[in-house]
Amino acid sequence: MHVPPFSLEKQLSEIGQELDSAVLEVIQSGYYIGGEVVNKFEKSFAKNIGVKNVIGCNSGTDALILALRALEIGSGDEVILPSFSFFATAEAISNVGAKPVFIDVDPQNYLLDLNLIEEAVTSSTKAILPVHLFGCPVDMSAVLSLAREYGLRVIEDCAQAVGSAWDGKAVGSIGDIGCFSFFPTKNLGAAGDAGAVATNDSELAQKIRELAIHGMPRRYFHTRLGYNSRLDAVQAAILNVKLTFLPKWINKRQEIASRYFDLLQDLSEINLPLNLDLKENIHSWNQFVIRVESSSNKSEIVREKVISSLENIYADLPNSFSRDFLKTKLYEQGVNTIIYYPIPIHLQPAYKQLGYQIGSLPITERLCSEVLSLPIFPELNLKQQEYVVYTIRKLLES
Repeated sequence: MHVPPFSLEKQLSEIGQELDSAVLEVIQSGYYIGGEVVNKFEKSFAKNIGVKNVIGCNSGTDALILALRALEIGSGDEVILPSFSFFATAEAISNVGAKPVFIDVDPQNYLLDLNLIEEAVTSSTKAILPVHLFGCPVDMSAVLSLAREYGLRVIEDCAQAVGSAWDGKAVGSIGDIGCFSFFPTKNLGAAGDAGAVATNDSELAQKIRELAIHGMPRRYFHTRLGYNSRLDAVQAAILNVKLTFLPKWINKRQEIASRYFDLLQDLSEINLPLNLDLKENIHSWNQFVIRVESSSNKSEIVREKVISSLENIYADLPNSFSRDFLKTKLYEQGVNTIIYYPIPIHLQPAYKQLGYQIGSLPITERLCSEVLSLPIFPELNLKQQEYVVYTIRKLLES
């Protein structure tokens, strides 16, 4: 049996006709940039997450850049964020001229360690950028409390967390600004790059809207240097169709995650992710990430390889049971898994100038050698999931 980490095949067979009709309508209209289709999505998504303003843009990365620019964060400023995230979270900060200040994560939920934020605050700190990684919401009550104490802005990275909530509020609606990605593999995915910025602050929303269109409040009148970062009408049309199915898809992801917990909880060789059990806190399960613990010696080998080479960094690990052994053997049996993320951002060559060393963020570095994302998507059927679990058990017994 072949089990992919993600697949759109069945989804397209179920809603393909609706998508075809929506896209064809845009093409026949001749109106491909902006317009009513984009307006409809922005209003629908704003209602979905409970904010006053949503501005569509080109990508989740652009959403972060637009948010930072709107908050006037730039040269000489610092932004606190986790290193355990996709590179774009930090890249956006650097691209506006600010400095990313990386802190470690909580080993239980893989999210920003709230106990480390305060000691990272300096006179140059302007914002906290929590990442709702894998669909698990950060404790936004604690983040907002710290932000208020130190007069900091809060930008939520919700790239993997459409459908997640903290204390009854959708992620992206809690901080000053929420940033979303609609990359095809996300819970709500377009047919290419797409993103959105959300805020309850109408003044910030206007700045973001202008920045996304060359700093232009009206045609050929430019108040600031901006970007060409618009959500095109074809992607908006696709998102309009898919948004109506989002609650159903989130429920399916939660069912699949619950089944993984039931089927894998007795295995001592792997650690399961944190399972939120409060109704007000919703995990949308963009990824289901297990950990296969390494010995401290193996972790050190991995860290050394991160520094020395970006290719095949795990190839020479000892042949005992490890995350990479499990990944390889699962692949041989037709089960495709993904590593999010093999190299922590603070140890990437692009950030060498910041001076982080091996061991600077030990939890993050260890996670990068141990995490493995199992297949999870709404259309994953029971037979496929049971095969994934059967194969893992078989490998553990051998």
